[in-house]
Amino acid sequence: MEVISTIGRRKTSVARLYMEAGKGNITVNGRDLGTYFPSDVLQIIVKQPLTTVEQTSNFDIKVNVDGGGLTGQAEAIRLAIARALCEADTENRGPLKREGFLTRDPRMVERKKFGRRKARRAFQFSKR
Repeated sequence: MEVISTIGRRKTSVARLYMEAGKGNITVNGRDLGTYFPSDVLQIIVKQPLTTVEQTSNFDIKVNVDGGGLTGQAEAIRLAIARALCEADTENRGPLKREGFLTRDPRMVERKKFGRRKARRAFQFSKR
């Protein structure tokens, strides 16, 4: 099996993923998954597509991720892994689609507008 390369995005995070046949090692920015994401919740988010199709120990995954915070990065990696699993085997598409792992979350932070304190919050109004 050749190397499968995919991309996943969430908010301002971009994850570039390289997946090949292996023993189930996941490396994020040159570090092990457990050291990069110390929180168990974020590790579970990253591994969700693999557990859905029961392929946790069949692929070695190397990810370069940048931008955003840890949660956005974890969700970007989840999208990239789901896309790579679909590319590896088309039968994986159904279960991953049902769980919603193939949907790109379009929500982004709204920009701050001039003349306002935040994106929508106006300055305090004084009648007198």
